[in-house]
Amino acid sequence: MAPAPPSVQPAPPSFRPGASRGRRLRRRAVRAAAGLLLLLLVAVAATWSSTPGVADADERVAERLAGLGGEPLAGDVPPRIRAALLATEDSHFGSHPGIDWRGVLRAPLGLVTGTDQGGSTIHQQLARVVYEDGATDVPAKVRAVALAVKLHATWSDEEILRMYLDAVYFGHGFHGVRTAAQGYFGLEPDELDWAQATMLVGLVQAPSAYDPFEHPDRAAARQGHVLDRLVAVGALDRAEADAVAEQPWGLGGG
Repeated sequence: MAPAPPSVQPAPPSFRPGASRGRRLRRRAVRAAAGLLLLLLVAVAATWSSTPGVADADERVAERLAGLGGEPLAGDVPPRIRAALLATEDSHFGSHPGIDWRGVLRAPLGLVTGTDQGGSTIHQQLARVVYEDGATDVPAKVRAVALAVKLHATWSDEEILRMYLDAVYFGHGFHGVRTAAQGYFGLEPDELDWAQATMLVGLVQAPSAYDPFEHPDRAAARQGHVLDRLVAVGALDRAEADAVAEQPWGLGGG
């Protein structure tokens, strides 16, 4: 009788020092982020009582807009502008208390590195424009977090959106969405098609850099990002977005 073949033992897993080092670095990064987040929350709590109430936010927006020669939005927030804005700037709007924990987790890294990690909600952006005069230093960002929570507690989602669209700058000297729609296209905001609405919303991040009169290629690239976000949230499908990207803007009403 032939002897049984020797059993084959599985080879022990090879030691990979790179993988172990990667796990240690991730653990350290998580601990560092948690520590920085705790410091941020403590800073916000300490700042809470020193930040003003926000019951006058609408008055501040109206005064700001009038002083800059803009006209307030008339009627409801147009659906295309709403969809493009929320997809691009705050896709969880309506489901957070003025701050989004995803952005808050990125904020401590931004405070340390001095770079903008993104994630600011519509509420935070509105607070920064209206109450901090656009300041982006660390104390202003901390105050904006506290103010964002206060805005959420004081105003409805629709009111927040209206104030935001009246408060922000759209480039080329156009303050507020109504003035921008009239200035760029000769139209009211609710008359804009998808191509115009997505181009206009794309300006919010960097209005001078994406000015469609001065930098049409940059404006088109930014519009492409807005369209990608609309696809990502299901507002448009890919074919619809690609078709919108090919449409003219009709700048100057032409």
